[in-house]
Amino acid sequence: MEIVLFVVLVIYVVFILQLIFGFDKVKTFIRTDEKPVTKFSIIVPFRNEEKNLPKLLKSISKLNYPKDLFEIIMVDDFSTDASERVYIKWRMENGLIETTLLENLRLSNSPKKDAISRAIPILKHEWVLTTDADCVVNKNWLLTLDNFIQKNNAEMVVGAVVYKTQNNWFHQFQQLDLLSLQGTTIGSFGIGKPFMCNGANFAYTKKLFNEIGGFGGNNKMASGDDVFLLQKALKKHADKVHYLKNTDTIVKTKPENDLYKLFMQRVRWASKTTGYSGYYSKSLAVVVLAMNFSLVCCLWFMVYGLLSWKKLLIVFSIKYFVDYLLLLKSNQYLRKGKFIFPLASSLVYPFFCSLVGFYSLFGSFSWKGRSFKK
Repeated sequence: MEIVLFVVLVIYVVFILQLIFGFDKVKTFIRTDEKPVTKFSIIVPFRNEEKNLPKLLKSISKLNYPKDLFEIIMVDDFSTDASERVYIKWRMENGLIETTLLENLRLSNSPKKDAISRAIPILKHEWVLTTDADCVVNKNWLLTLDNFIQKNNAEMVVGAVVYKTQNNWFHQFQQLDLLSLQGTTIGSFGIGKPFMCNGANFAYTKKLFNEIGGFGGNNKMASGDDVFLLQKALKKHADKVHYLKNTDTIVKTKPENDLYKLFMQRVRWASKTTGYSGYYSKSLAVVVLAMNFSLVCCLWFMVYGLLSWKKLLIVFSIKYFVDYLLLLKSNQYLRKGKFIFPLASSLVYPFFCSLVGFYSLFGSFSWKGRSFKK
């Protein structure tokens, strides 16, 4: 058991150190004063978001970008609350921004993919930009993205997402988890093995979307409107897929406020890993799960005297150290604030990760009042 544990640890450390190295290879983009020229179509799928839409729409109305260079496409996924009324009220107050409201057309097991596919044919502009209804965007979001597109041969651009949290442990636990995912995303781009992105801050051209067949081939999976599109783009035009590292393009979203919703959200995210097509992404997912589950098992072995607490402490300390290095880099870029409860979160995380990982392989999950099977 000890040999297996240390082998898993060594492999895990190698993977994380690679990501740390890759993180620094992705250079921060510096925006210059070029005149904005890129036209964007921002797609926002939503379902029962009356409480969150006002903040998103307010942030969109404050965008530092010519109003004639972007449009908003709102796709209502059969909301039963006042979401549409919230949107209509905002539209009446912001007439200079071109907006369209659509009803979703369900054709697959994925409401979000259906919503985006519903919007694509009517878009007036070439660049598609997706975000979520519970997000808030930076005023220079479009300005910086336009600047990046002008300077790079890009047809797909991945951006960062971070939580806007309160200083309680539950929110900070989610923040550290998301920081690890964002660090992994950036690091994988840096070493030339990208496999993750977030649909709350994701841009691509209509040309590319149509060329790679949109979401065709993975419509059976409820999640993955982002990563599977990324995978298909990488196979066809890897040189045109970029990560945009600039604090003005960071999108902020809301953490969950109860454990069940958090668990279901993470299960939904984890369910995508079985659809990963690359060897590296699959290997990393297996190693991360194996490392965390090994720590859970070792705790029981220690209780029954099959493993000394000193060896378990050594393994945990090494894992904690390399994790901390990646989290530190992510935090310095995404938040620039102090870590809160990192040790407490690291003690809980192996149990949470193991439960989510194994449940996602076999169990169903709920999302926006609907149930989805694996």
